[in-house]
Amino acid sequence: MANNAFFDETTEQSRVKAAIVTKYFFAWAKVITPTAKRMGKRILYIDLFAGPGRYKDGTKSTPLLILEQAIADSDMREMLVTYFNDAAAENSSSLTYAIEQIPGIAKLRHRPRIANELIGEEIVKELQNTTLAPTLFFVDPWGYKGLSLDLIGSVLKDWGCDCIFFFNYNRINMGLQNPMVEEHMNALFGKVRADTLREQLDGMRPEDRELVIVEELACALKENGGQFVLPFGFRNDRGERTSHHLIFVSKHFRGYEIMKDIMARESTSADQGVPSFIYSPADQRQTLLFELTRPLDELGEMLMREFAGRRLTLKQLYEQHSVGRRFILRNYRDVVRILEANGRVTLTPPAAKRQKRKGEVTVAEHVAIDFPQGRSSNERGQV
Repeated sequence: MANNAFFDETTEQSRVKAAIVTKYFFAWAKVITPTAKRMGKRILYIDLFAGPGRYKDGTKSTPLLILEQAIADSDMREMLVTYFNDAAAENSSSLTYAIEQIPGIAKLRHRPRIANELIGEEIVKELQNTTLAPTLFFVDPWGYKGLSLDLIGSVLKDWGCDCIFFFNYNRINMGLQNPMVEEHMNALFGKVRADTLREQLDGMRPEDRELVIVEELACALKENGGQFVLPFGFRNDRGERTSHHLIFVSKHFRGYEIMKDIMARESTSADQGVPSFIYSPADQRQTLLFELTRPLDELGEMLMREFAGRRLTLKQLYEQHSVGRRFILRNYRDVVRILEANGRVTLTPPAAKRQKRKGEVTVAEHVAIDFPQGRSSNERGQV
């Protein structure tokens, strides 16, 4: 059942979550809309655990923020179809009222559809048997009931479809070794992977458990059609442990790149300009995921080793190396500029023929980078 106490008062964590989802929705829609329009398609936003629309302190939740963005954009007013669901009748009723009060809601060509259904196998089968228009799919359950690999895969299968879901790490961490919820854990990880996890986690340190659980989830998502997976962690108020992750899944690097930039900006800390991909009220250094532990001063050495003897553009370098790491495009640009200044790589065109911005020579995405053949460890210096 939905826990309405969750909506009593908004928190910084809930505001950050809503900001990430709404910012990505707008960026995703701007990228998808021109192609969808040429193909005669609509674009969809689906939220299966939508809540009441507003917290009790009056703060708008994600459905209202999404609809306000759509009303303000001429293309989205015509093309966007929205589907909101909540299993609690009181939440769906409250959401209906909140949507009706949005200024300009009548400008939308497609009125929001609001449902009151339990999420289970029926909706999964319906989505599996439907060819969807480009869809941003948001799944934010209170715990884990209804969240499954099949549910996520039923949307990801179609062109232009991305998924964002809230992963309640606390509950899933406990649930993996609770036989009472074995069915739900199997649905989320797949039975074979869930069984393996149960064996691995026994006696493991808390920080290691988190790393293993989220990495195994990412592997399961990739096997189920999600080529690019990006987690964003939320720490508790003391900054001691992760309580939740917001997890993004896409089949396309462009979506991954956009979301990575958004999550980077919402991170509460950065090491040498490399974002943490964590929101922590206490703003402490924490263990990160997916090899997201390498600071910027190691990036240059990684590139020199892994791309020795090769020529790539900055764009190619970023696309090939950044997946599963917390480095963003700006980090690669900065490191390549330093490597060039130290004579360790050659750029075409060279620095003398490139523009300057704020006193620094720019490295555009099309600039070619020549990495020399590998050197011995004694010859390698710091970036």
